[in-house]
Amino acid sequence: MPRFLSRLVVAGSAVVLTAGLITPSAAEAAARPSGRAGALTWAALGDSYTAGVIEATGDETEPHDGCARTTLSYPEVIRRDLGPLLDLRNASCGGATAKDVYQTKLTPLGRPLPPFGTDPDAPFPPVPPQIDTVSPDTDLITVGVGGNTLGFAEILKACIELGAGNLGKGTPCKDEYDASLPGRLDQLRGDYDQMLGALHAKAPFARLLTVGYPHLVPEDATRCRYGDLHQFATFTTGDLAWARTAILEPLNAVITQETAAHGDTFVDLYPSTAGHSVCDDDHWLDGVLTSIIPLRYALVHPNAKGQAHAAALVEDAILG
Repeated sequence: MPRFLSRLVVAGSAVVLTAGLITPSAAEAAARPSGRAGALTWAALGDSYTAGVIEATGDETEPHDGCARTTLSYPEVIRRDLGPLLDLRNASCGGATAKDVYQTKLTPLGRPLPPFGTDPDAPFPPVPPQIDTVSPDTDLITVGVGGNTLGFAEILKACIELGAGNLGKGTPCKDEYDASLPGRLDQLRGDYDQMLGALHAKAPFARLLTVGYPHLVPEDATRCRYGDLHQFATFTTGDLAWARTAILEPLNAVITQETAAHGDTFVDLYPSTAGHSVCDDDHWLDGVLTSIIPLRYALVHPNAKGQAHAAALVEDAILG
């Protein structure tokens, strides 16, 4: 029987652990390393959408290892909300792929990211696979990853450059990348399946939540202003519509399907972030830049509002 059941309740301003959590057996309790009494051991894994990275999500937390985890990222928001209930081990890292979660070492870049500068403490040594943070006694795992496996950063850069070369006309990025997407999605599917399998093998009693991606591009891509660095810079309108339907939505679909296949819980950020894309007035994601003066890069990442919204949904899933 799983050690973790999700029945946690909030009573007034105090969050309490209820009897919905099954008491460990004597053998399990003896084998479990000592930690904060009553706290659930939580491993937060993922890429920059989990880590925070950009200045619009606060200061960096310790250790300063180049992964750029920030104070307003959703794991840190939940840590503050749920207080002594959760013992957070945050291994998320900017630039991480699904393989970096379960298998490979990642050499992080820190912040700011090129081309807007180089972290003064760079170069950083490689960080271990994020699964090293998980142990057999881990109660809860959250993981938000997949965009880098598809090549988000590569495609974003190319679409901006191709759109500028085409003076905002046509679909030059679609023409360049569309044929490669089925293979990229197949790679993601295989890596995600192996990642979830490895996490379950490492922590057989843990409850596992996967976290999807929000609405980056509005349903009506004509809302985005060509050439606006606060939005998608020189992405063409046609390429933005293509990116939403051919990259972002299939990415979330693969995560949904693989999560269901492993019997885990998917935290879907997509529906509730409609109307809050990079190009909407009340945007929960920033575009290429958060601001020009002072120069603050974003490279299409959730800002503090977006991270707070993700925290609310993930927290709801934790509480059941």
